Amino acid sequence: MRRLSLPCLACAAVLLANCTASRPPGGASAAGGDPQRGRMLVSQVGCGACHEIPGLRSARGLVGPPLLHMGRRTTIAGVLPNTPESMARWVQHPQAFVARNAMPEMGLSEAQARDVTAYLESLE
Repeated sequence: MRRLSLPCLACAAVLLANCTASRPPGGASAAGGDPQRGRMLVSQVGCGACHEIPGLRSARGLVGPPLLHMGRRTTIAGVLPNTPESMARWVQHPQAFVARNAMPEMGLSEAQARDVTAYLESLE
């Protein structure tokens, strides 16, 4: 039987903690937004020009990563934990976290960012 090193076990614990994060009951959004409004916003602001987004026929962009399973991912852009708070801040001001990355500022309000986050966290 192979034994895992302490760093491997610590890494696994962190990943498992993120994977088992609980969602509010009844399909409610932890982001405090409305996933349906978020879906409409994602379409309206043109996220599909850069991202492939499941369920949105015109969203076939190849600049950014595909957003399939975004609700199950552990990180955003490889640097932020995938929490509703981090996602809302990321979609609102991506340049503040990773300077000169390909994602532009979309001009979203805080409420719109919560709606987009609610939609993205529904993509499991």
